[in-house]
Amino acid sequence: MLKLTRSLEGEALIEACHARSVDLLRRNLVPEGILAASAGNRARRRGYTAIFGRDAAICAIGMALSADPLLERAAAVGLETLGRYQAPNGQIPKFVEAGGSEADFWYLGCIDSTLWWLLALDFLERRRPGARRRRSRRVSLALQWLLAQEHQRFFLLQQNEASDWADIMPRSGFVLYTNALWYAVKRRYGLDRAAETLASFNSLFHPFSAALAPYRRARLLNEYVLHRARNRDLYLSFVNFSFFGEEGDVFGNLLAVLYGLADPRASRRTLGALERLRVSRLYPVRVVTHPIRRRSALWRPYMARHRQNEVWQYHNGGIWPMVGGFWIVALAAAGRLPEARHELEKLARACALGNWSFNEWLHGTRATPRGMPGQSWNAAAFLMAERAVAERRNVLSP
Repeated sequence: MLKLTRSLEGEALIEACHARSVDLLRRNLVPEGILAASAGNRARRRGYTAIFGRDAAICAIGMALSADPLLERAAAVGLETLGRYQAPNGQIPKFVEAGGSEADFWYLGCIDSTLWWLLALDFLERRRPGARRRRSRRVSLALQWLLAQEHQRFFLLQQNEASDWADIMPRSGFVLYTNALWYAVKRRYGLDRAAETLASFNSLFHPFSAALAPYRRARLLNEYVLHRARNRDLYLSFVNFSFFGEEGDVFGNLLAVLYGLADPRASRRTLGALERLRVSRLYPVRVVTHPIRRRSALWRPYMARHRQNEVWQYHNGGIWPMVGGFWIVALAAAGRLPEARHELEKLARACALGNWSFNEWLHGTRATPRGMPGQSWNAAAFLMAERAVAERRNVLSP
């Protein structure tokens, strides 16, 4: 009886989170698209009342899967706004101010807004043919901008540090998260050299299981890793000339699984390692398995800005419900439905903290709500995860 009662409680919680997620996304809609977070004085001061590239794209996917007619119709609006402010060279902005007053491209350039924008357009196109065709010139420009940043032997994108979603983390050079998205874009848009991108991805980010790289510069990068790396179960978070990241980038590893860069064996290895490292011990999921500490050579002074990226905080080991949604999709895609459903219930509990605050992130060891409440992509990621569990598949796949 106790087990049945808990099951019913979990079902009710999931249903409540679905309703709350739809309501939050509806409330965060403005004529220009979906705001990153609910409007309020604090959100306005911190710049969250804007249309963000990566946020709007992830929200578009969740909204398209929501089964709510209003959200389904509005899914592409934020993408249209971002497209109107595309730079002449093809880059999609990091964000556009609500009201369309200004576009921002971040300090060192924001590389993943363009990637997510393309993936979201493709996702919507597959559900509603014609969406991509209406933006063909913008799509071509965006692809051209990305191709200009591709290494011509590795066929991976190169970037500065602090220029993707983990925007105060020191990942640079070839970055796992970014290149998982790049491979997905190449596959979705039929770009050349996708096979080479896949091979370089696995050779650089997990050289422990790859054959000796034929390209001599790749062998040099591999040697630095093979002589110094400690954690050999996860993909490295980034690889640069003589240094690399093994803090355990959970989001990047999940995207490698979800977008087909990890073969079945590598997928099992990756998900198994994340489980052993208890990334979902409190709520789904911590975004780093081994936070970068101040004594580390990878620590940067900017990580202490607003005391935000200290150990187990923000991108340095905080719990992000949005990434938790991708964790659940990966479990569902692996056929691990009981675990996926259990994690979906835990994700609902995380969203419900603070009377359904949908906080941006939680402290990694204390699970105290942090960041901005009313986060749109938390709601969208829950809806995406819920659909993956219901359909027992990877809903990001075409």
